[in-house]
Amino acid sequence: MLRLLPMSDRAKDVEILALRHQITVLERQLHGQGHKVRFAPADRALLAALLHRLPRDVLHRVRLLVRPETVLRWHRDLIASRHARISRPKRVGRSPTVRSIRLLVLRLSRENNTWGYRRIHGELLVLGIRVAASTVWEILKEAGIDPAPERSSQTWAAFLRSQAEAILAADFFQTVTLTGEPMYVLAVIEHATRRVRVLGATAHPTAAWVTQAVRNLAMDLQDTGCRARFLIRDRDGKYPALVDTILADTGIDVVLSGVRMPRMNAIMERWIQTCRRELLDRTLVWNQAHLLHALRQYERHYNEHRPHRGISNSRPLQPLPEPITDSNKITHLTVRRRDRLGGILHEYEHAA
Repeated sequence: MLRLLPMSDRAKDVEILALRHQITVLERQLHGQGHKVRFAPADRALLAALLHRLPRDVLHRVRLLVRPETVLRWHRDLIASRHARISRPKRVGRSPTVRSIRLLVLRLSRENNTWGYRRIHGELLVLGIRVAASTVWEILKEAGIDPAPERSSQTWAAFLRSQAEAILAADFFQTVTLTGEPMYVLAVIEHATRRVRVLGATAHPTAAWVTQAVRNLAMDLQDTGCRARFLIRDRDGKYPALVDTILADTGIDVVLSGVRMPRMNAIMERWIQTCRRELLDRTLVWNQAHLLHALRQYERHYNEHRPHRGISNSRPLQPLPEPITDSNKITHLTVRRRDRLGGILHEYEHAA
């Protein structure tokens, strides 16, 4: 438009005639090849903005590649799209669900694997939280959880977790001192909390020694309020018959594992493997006293500091601390290392 201002009327008329002739040539070539001119959305908007104010009879006299009705339709579409864009709401759909409600829905589904979205919706209403049942459905679907699980099916893992609080496991394992003397260690683990109790270590596991170790275990369980009802052990001949009687008096039934079937006592076997890898394979055991000292230190480390994947990386005797939310503490971390058994075991904690 700025270029047209200094031009005279004669120059403009000449340019108009030249452009009209070029359009005629272009139409003749396209029509001969069976093609037509394609306009991009930006081209349509520009032509509609320039020509829509001209009267219809004037538009019919203007030399265009399209009909005047097409230009007017482009203008109507341009106005309609602008109106739709202005009228569009700032936020589409309903407001998002509060984060605390979403977390509560996921918690209810995690702790009650047989509950469907209708049951969870009812529990929320009991708590005074009014949300739509469809909202609960959407929260579960976004988290990859089936909103309507099978009521009659249950996995072995879920079944064992529900029974773990009532189960103990015991086993003997052997290690050797520097003098070549074999030492036998008796340990017990709780399935639910993964707490380990090392009952003792001896070179001669006699019936009297095993009986006294089990008596000490029974008293310890009563003092700590453990509600175990079953103890899993193998058919080792080191266990005298009196052991089962002592445990039965405390309300604990002994369950024998199958012959050469260590997977029936898998949690205990896994702890023995961990104890060997983290302690015994890295320690030169001098004698019985040294072995007991090392086992006591490892028992304390295992129960009070070491995280366990089987219980969501928690610790048997120490709950997980609250996550650090202060950005200053995250930026300036001061972590101190504490060594056990001369550096075989490392424990990390925040400096005071």
